[in-house]
Amino acid sequence: MSKIEAYNFSGKKAIVRVDFNVPFNEKFEITDDTRIQAALPTLKKIVEDGGSAVVMSHLGRPKGKVNPDFSMKHVQGRLSELLDVEVVFAKDCVGPDAKEKAASLQPGQVLMLENLRFHLEEEGKPDLTDDASEEEKKSAKAEMKEKQKQFSKDLAALADVYVNDAFGTAHRAHASTAVIADYFDAESKMFGFLIEQELQSLDKVLKSPERPFTAIMGGAKVSSKITIIENLLDKVNNLILGGGMTYTFIKARGGNVGDSICENEYLDLALKIEKLAKEKGVNLYLPVDVVAADAFENNANTKIVAVDQIPEGWQGLDAGPESIRSFQEVIENSKTILWNGPVGVFEMETFEKGSRAVADAIAAGTKKGAFSLIGGGDSVACINKFGLADDVSYISTAGGALLEYLEGKDLPGIKAIRG
Repeated sequence: MSKIEAYNFSGKKAIVRVDFNVPFNEKFEITDDTRIQAALPTLKKIVEDGGSAVVMSHLGRPKGKVNPDFSMKHVQGRLSELLDVEVVFAKDCVGPDAKEKAASLQPGQVLMLENLRFHLEEEGKPDLTDDASEEEKKSAKAEMKEKQKQFSKDLAALADVYVNDAFGTAHRAHASTAVIADYFDAESKMFGFLIEQELQSLDKVLKSPERPFTAIMGGAKVSSKITIIENLLDKVNNLILGGGMTYTFIKARGGNVGDSICENEYLDLALKIEKLAKEKGVNLYLPVDVVAADAFENNANTKIVAVDQIPEGWQGLDAGPESIRSFQEVIENSKTILWNGPVGVFEMETFEKGSRAVADAIAAGTKKGAFSLIGGGDSVACINKFGLADDVSYISTAGGALLEYLEGKDLPGIKAIRG
């Protein structure tokens, strides 16, 4: 595995997996080009070294069918503007046109391939009917595996070097994120700057945190965060739990949660997590008071109540003032901070105070020298909404890949290059 900063791309063609799965309006104008911006350092390094870049990405979920609504053509112009170089377009990602255009690329030039997901081979899932027999499924999967290998080989043949800079898809064992790496030797495959930065930041938090290390886990359901919480219990000093998952823990303790969101099937698990935290010497913080509302609406009637005394017909929608004070004190005195998930319904102004306070405390802790990592869609939306993106150490926008990395799983796209 090579390091991109030390690699000289002069005279080389690099095929680069990026994540240009960007949003559009009805006129196919890009409404947020953050993901394109994020890939620029890698692409600029290649062309400025005197190499050429073959850019590949997916866009939307076309399910193996060619659909002009999901064409990478919609991204070509914006990439060209941002890179300040002409971006040539191939009408497919494999086949004669892609092959010919890649072969004729000159140093400093960029080629964009058509949407990878116009081919079922990218995801490696055969197109089966619901009534297919087990034998048919087995046969179709084996056939698809061979097709995916050939598809990956055809992509690899377009270049001398493979660069993966799409952390957001690194948890998928797709042709362009994992299988393609088999067709390059160790010195000819590497991560781009974006993935390197993601991994350095995540490893700083998960593998060598400065202590005390505090993780704030929020969101609606404990079921979606179980594995992450269990993995973090071996790493953190403090674990703050907030948001909807709070009420499963409080009900498990015998408290009254009124009409708050609660996963009754996970009550025993909540008690097990509390017991594990105690055994491992982790300080577990749950809200002690909440802002309760008589409806899930911004203009609902509200009152502050003890977290275990929420009346029937009322639901907890935000952390209360005592909880906020407790959370802030822990966060501001931490040296490493990880935030995944809001502690209230921050999308509604009435119930944003808790999440805003967490964001403020993280910014204050960072200012005092802590390393802070914000990850997961809602936390990122929070930090952006409150205008504090520049006041934290690192923001990961990876979604599923980030969550699986936090769970301690091997990500296929990372393993394919790291070995």
